[in-house]
Amino acid sequence: MKLATLDNGTRDGVLVVVSKDLTKCSAVGHIAPTLQAALDDWADVAPRLERVSETLETGSQPEQRFHERNALSPLPRAYQWADGSAYINHVELVRKARGAEVPESFYTDPLMYQGGSDAFLAPREPILAADEAYGIDMEGEVAVIVDDVEMGASREEALSAIRLIMLVNDVSLRGLIPAELAKGFGFFQSKPSSAFSPVAVTPDELGDEWRDGKVHLPLLVEYNGQPFGQANAGVDMTFDFGELVAHAAKTRPLRAGAIIGSGTVSNKVDGAPSKPIEEGGVGYSCIAEIRMIETIANGKPSTSFMRFGDQVSIEMKDAEGHSIFGKIEQQVQKI
Repeated sequence: MKLATLDNGTRDGVLVVVSKDLTKCSAVGHIAPTLQAALDDWADVAPRLERVSETLETGSQPEQRFHERNALSPLPRAYQWADGSAYINHVELVRKARGAEVPESFYTDPLMYQGGSDAFLAPREPILAADEAYGIDMEGEVAVIVDDVEMGASREEALSAIRLIMLVNDVSLRGLIPAELAKGFGFFQSKPSSAFSPVAVTPDELGDEWRDGKVHLPLLVEYNGQPFGQANAGVDMTFDFGELVAHAAKTRPLRAGAIIGSGTVSNKVDGAPSKPIEEGGVGYSCIAEIRMIETIANGKPSTSFMRFGDQVSIEMKDAEGHSIFGKIEQQVQKI
């Protein structure tokens, strides 16, 4: 089942069920007006939404054209947004860029920060910034939306609570991060609003590509119209989503609609950091990684962070080349 939230002029939009090919949708306000309302009563609502999904595919359901440009993030705002850093290759590279070592605990205990969740960007909404000197960067990730998760839940209990999967661009302002972390209180101004894919899907939509708490498909990132990254989200993921969700729930319960992110998808190639796609690697899901690779090779980075007018797109396709979640497509603009 695929779900989306269309912009109807309200804060939380209106929930629709979307066809598998992302071409049509059906309004389901009579079942649940918003995605959060559906998640709040998932056991009762989900089977009814599934029936709409089935009849939408057969053409026996009232429908309208689905336009990704009219979609908000599936949850335009959420009670909780916590982002992990499950790909240790990414952690190693960005910490080296800051001159910081990777503690041994990072390989056994996930990193996670609590992000702002009161105003997510729509998947086609611009990334606004006041100054290019902030070091504007994209971060292509996978995220899950959970049902209620009790405090102290096991990995298996956490996995069973995952209701939906989507993509995310977790925008980072790299130039602000070092000074902010030096204060000892974590990210805040350096992590502006994130954007999520037009569509969120139930795990069964991914078939065998969803297993072991991971999505085993490449995350396709384009930067200014050129292929930039195609790292596989199921490879080099040190902590799966069951572990990430359980980590988030260690000392607090999570309530329906909480979003947990994977962190930047990042692969190694033959045991070493990846190379650009044009050099035979799988590329990168953020600019910080390639800057670190350039620094290692040449003593300094040559790729700049994002500038006003730059564009990024993030997408994931199935084995037949069809888009699963729709496309995040954003341009950086001066506020």
